[in-house]
Amino acid sequence: MDFRTLKLMAHSHDHESGTKNLKVAFFINLGFTCIEIVGGVFTNSIAIISDALHDLGDSLSLGLAWYLENKASKKEATKTFSFGYARFRLLGALINALVLIGGSAYIIFEAVQRFQNPEPIKSFWMMGIAIIGVAANGYAAWRTKGAKSLNEKVISWHLLEDVLGWVAVLIVSIILQFKDWYFLDPALSIAITLFILYGVGRRLWDTVYLLLQGVPEGIDVDEIKVKLQEVGHVQSIHHTHVWSLDGQYHVFTTHLVLEHITEYKQIDEVRQSALEALKEYDFYHYTIQVELDSKTCELSK
Repeated sequence: MDFRTLKLMAHSHDHESGTKNLKVAFFINLGFTCIEIVGGVFTNSIAIISDALHDLGDSLSLGLAWYLENKASKKEATKTFSFGYARFRLLGALINALVLIGGSAYIIFEAVQRFQNPEPIKSFWMMGIAIIGVAANGYAAWRTKGAKSLNEKVISWHLLEDVLGWVAVLIVSIILQFKDWYFLDPALSIAITLFILYGVGRRLWDTVYLLLQGVPEGIDVDEIKVKLQEVGHVQSIHHTHVWSLDGQYHVFTTHLVLEHITEYKQIDEVRQSALEALKEYDFYHYTIQVELDSKTCELSK
């Protein structure tokens, strides 16, 4: 079994695991959203109702991410999408980031309203719902903690927001058992939401950057050029490009101008040496085009 086959098997396993985790997180989030709506009305907690509406948006995002991750992992290349559906993960990451930003803006709006018009709440029941919220969302966050694609990473931020949000609700509900400091609820909600917006903003930029085919993080194109320039018979390099399908699987293309070529087999030797030099980068797809220098190549005379 060759290296390429092993890598594809590993990719397939990652896809399957990621899709399963998104599925579990979706059903947990959707089920708990229903509990939140009932609990929010019962306790007269605007914070819980707001979080329920936010979690409903999360559920829709999780469902979309699950669908796109499943589509990207199982669909092979087609005439329409020659690289397959891997880039659909970036679409999912973009949509989910925008949904999360919109939901966060709504939470901030509701928190400001609560500052202006505080209302008593049933803090004991609020505490019970918060404990369930931390447990349910904590488990869902744990299932997606090993996220690899940007789609899954944005979802992880969704779930992290939920966990931190319910920790805040739990803390506030405990304090409200002893003090009528209702302003703490919106204050913590705003602080946590701003923290999450910071993280999602970075993920959103990462997604847009990859959609614009920016060079993936951790890859130095100049370093790669130096390595290829050291390969025997390589005179110069041009049209070298590196981009990513989905933030996890990267694509590499380049043109090599060869010199002092006397036999056709030397061309294959150069190509194999170039692939060997690129092996450490673990690119998902390579395209290496060779060109002969007419001044030094005897085959072109």
